[in-house]
Amino acid sequence: MAVEATVVAAELVVRTETRRQESSSALAPKERAKRGQYFTPAPAAEFIASLARLDGEEPIRVLDPGAGVGSLTASLVARILRERPGARVSITACENDPQLHAALSATLQDCSRTVRAAGGHLETTLVREDFIAWATRDRDASGESRAPFDVVIMNPPYKKLAAQAPERKAVREACTETSNLYSAFMALGVRLLAPGGQLVAITPRSFANGPYFRPFRKYLLDRMHIDHVHVFEARNKVFADTDVLQENVIFSATRTDSPNRGKAVISSSHSYGDDMRSRTVDYRDIVQPEDGEHFIHISADEEDAQLAAAHANLAATLTEIGCQVSTGRVVDFRSREHLRPDPEDGAVPLIYPLHMRDGRITWPVPGAKKNNAIMLNGETEKMTFPAGYYVVVKRLSSKEEKRRVVAVVFDPEVTPCPRIGFENHVNVFHHAGAGLPKEVARGLCLWLNSTLLDRFIRRFSGHTQVNATDLRNLRYPSTEQLRAIGGEWIEGGWPDQDKLDDLIERHLEPTATA
Repeated sequence: MAVEATVVAAELVVRTETRRQESSSALAPKERAKRGQYFTPAPAAEFIASLARLDGEEPIRVLDPGAGVGSLTASLVARILRERPGARVSITACENDPQLHAALSATLQDCSRTVRAAGGHLETTLVREDFIAWATRDRDASGESRAPFDVVIMNPPYKKLAAQAPERKAVREACTETSNLYSAFMALGVRLLAPGGQLVAITPRSFANGPYFRPFRKYLLDRMHIDHVHVFEARNKVFADTDVLQENVIFSATRTDSPNRGKAVISSSHSYGDDMRSRTVDYRDIVQPEDGEHFIHISADEEDAQLAAAHANLAATLTEIGCQVSTGRVVDFRSREHLRPDPEDGAVPLIYPLHMRDGRITWPVPGAKKNNAIMLNGETEKMTFPAGYYVVVKRLSSKEEKRRVVAVVFDPEVTPCPRIGFENHVNVFHHAGAGLPKEVARGLCLWLNSTLLDRFIRRFSGHTQVNATDLRNLRYPSTEQLRAIGGEWIEGGWPDQDKLDDLIERHLEPTATA
């Protein structure tokens, strides 16, 4: 019987994978992108389903939001067939894309027939409407209170939500503020879980840090215990047959009101079929109770753990080195009447990412698509900084750039001016709204361009955006170390990466150069 259950479970997964491939080929890529759809390949679905707990009371109540063709549902049912073939199961699958309803309905019917043939009992419900609208209603279509779920399993859509989007407003009123469809689905999944219920999901890693997801992280961590996090060493292996290059994580978490937190498992692999490395860590290694940002720290392996220790051993916080970091104050589309394509009398430099190269500001850039200057007047003075040394960091790194952080020094001796405007696509390191000491600015710039700093950033950030909040939460070399590093600045030149990294290593304590 066990062999037969294994065979029919595998056949169910194969049939569902065929539906997925057919549906994926039939749908226009633009339409899928508009909906934020990324279908779950069978290897991914089986791995995600493997993290669900199936040891609870029956019936096992399952919710699959944004179900697509039902890949996750089929993989979870296949596992139940192998491990609890006689179990009673209830599955609710939500999908608002009418082009997928036929395939999803076929999968649900296939699951029901297969479970019945194995002596089990499966009830299925197909919700043919928007998950957010459905989930934010407290009662179902019959007017009865919606029963909570034991397992919520999901590969939610990935799409930003505009500030005034009705979906965002609905989620805000129901549970928490959030800025992306995937985190909205997760928040509502948490809301619909029974005590002790489990959320199992594959999502972008970006929710783990950054200011945009702070309210969502607080909502999640106040109600859930993270049980397991899996990361992939190659981001293009998660959805190998799609064009998705997002850095994704697979995780499971349990609904709990208890403040007590114990252990968690972190695992990693190159792809699904590869050997998995896993380790058990103290919960505070992932979530630090005193952290007001509620960052989720994901150290994939022992090397990552050593990197985390090296970061913790750095000498100072940003405040302790006398620095602050802010996003550039000039939002160009709101200041069009004050912008100028080229320098002119009464104007001061306006710095965009295009002016940043090899550790320095190159200004002006004639013929650039962006403006080079902003008129200095009563309206714009508050948008600018006084003359001085500043460290400028791109907020967005391109795919072509080897490092996540790209930093340069604004040097008032090279670009003399009474004040400077920094556009909103850069972050600016300053001291109380004014410039930094020359050697500190140079040392800080070199540090920010180091491979070690890049590894720190990549460890906890799953996106290419470098937020001011991320930079504020890093640790830094001491002021003395930064001055010493800056003292080796090459006038008129820029070191290659190996030389820059050697310079950093020489000036830092051994404990901070993992």
